[in-house]
Amino acid sequence: MGEFFSDAESCHEIGASPVAQVIEGLGYSPALMSVVPHALTPRNAALLLIPPLLWAGNAVIGRMIADQIPPITLNFFRWALAFVLVLPLAHSMLRRDSPLWAHWKRYTLLGLLGVGLYNSFLYLALQTSTPINVTLVGSSMPVFMLLVGALFFKQTVRKRQMAGAVLSILGVMVVLCRGDWHALANVHLVIGDVFVLMATAAWSWYSWLLSGTQEPTEARSNWANFLMAQMVFGLFWSAAFSGAEWAGLTGIAEAHISWSWPLVAALVYVSVGPAVLAYRFWGLGVQNVGPNIAGFFVNLIPVFTATLSALVLGEMPQLYHAAAFALIIGGIVVSSRK
Repeated sequence: MGEFFSDAESCHEIGASPVAQVIEGLGYSPALMSVVPHALTPRNAALLLIPPLLWAGNAVIGRMIADQIPPITLNFFRWALAFVLVLPLAHSMLRRDSPLWAHWKRYTLLGLLGVGLYNSFLYLALQTSTPINVTLVGSSMPVFMLLVGALFFKQTVRKRQMAGAVLSILGVMVVLCRGDWHALANVHLVIGDVFVLMATAAWSWYSWLLSGTQEPTEARSNWANFLMAQMVFGLFWSAAFSGAEWAGLTGIAEAHISWSWPLVAALVYVSVGPAVLAYRFWGLGVQNVGPNIAGFFVNLIPVFTATLSALVLGEMPQLYHAAAFALIIGGIVVSSRK
């Protein structure tokens, strides 16, 4: 998989780290990684298993409540509640003399991509696409990392990485054509497929921006401070997008919220679980075992999603899902080998 990058210049060979950059995209800098990773003990394995399960649950919950709350509004509530939960741990970032304000332009962009856009696109995708499709396409993230790095960050892509990219792209195509190769000639993407591709592109760009370490140490060295710095500006973006949604500018004719206790429980889950707890557990796990081992646990998200979808939604995985999963993971393994 590779090592984390301490700065933008040190990531000139991107092949060693597509999954590692997904991990850094979650806000864990090289300074926070153990120099000598610990063994994969049961405790460390649990720390790394819980986040993919929570993230898979995020997709399933998003699908369950798709007709109860507008998707962009769901993203706003998610981060607003997460902000309240993290505030006691990171209130120092809001002080007038906080180093955050000197870097407001950078955090405004990070907040747009990581808070305002990524999960908004994800929840929009779940309006018309299944959680299995969404997470399978999303699992091609390392390939998007390669493409974004090569196109916009002057990174070198090796032949092995190109081969891995082809395999993963084939996996995505299997999902998009629903396992019917003949349909590729006249494939008609559902809008959800387009949104999940946009979400993946947004997160890839976000993660590459994080490969630099321009942030002050106070923000980057503490997970709660780093999350708070992004939420401060991300919430403004999310609120603006939610306002546009209610104004009918996003294609939803009549935005409405069907309040109920199950919806409240769902909002609490997506805020506490995927947005805060998963973020913290993942950081601890990565610190303990290193990004090389931790990166493989990301690949469990589609597996957990398929299981939860079958149990909760009755949406059974198909054979083409298994084929797509094999191609995508095979591409990631091939592209990550040195």
